[in-house]
Amino acid sequence: MTAVLDTAALIYWTLDPGKLTLAAQTGIQQASRLIISSISIWEIGIKVQKGTLHLPLPVDRYARQLSRVQGVEIVAVDLETWLGNLALNWTHRDPADRTIVATAVRHHAPLITSDHTIRAFYPQTIW
Repeated sequence: MTAVLDTAALIYWTLDPGKLTLAAQTGIQQASRLIISSISIWEIGIKVQKGTLHLPLPVDRYARQLSRVQGVEIVAVDLETWLGNLALNWTHRDPADRTIVATAVRHHAPLITSDHTIRAFYPQTIW
């Protein structure tokens, strides 16, 4: 199974797994491929710069270590993903959330997310 992690789920999984629900933990464990949108790395970097998130290592090292985890794939936000973002019939304006949902749609994958707004829009969520 392929699954997509949103930014919060990624942070929980890597830094505070106790915040994941049992369903989210199971979804991550059962996934043979975990997709992370590169926009999540950007979001994490912004949170670190603002001081709202503290990583135990620099963001670049965090991202590089994450990319070396077996089964994890950090995917670029390419033209097809941006077009998928624009095609979403969703009034939500957060570009990162829209891009992560578009990534899940493009890969026909469930999205692991705690975000209520995303879960109300995208039916294939795990939380």
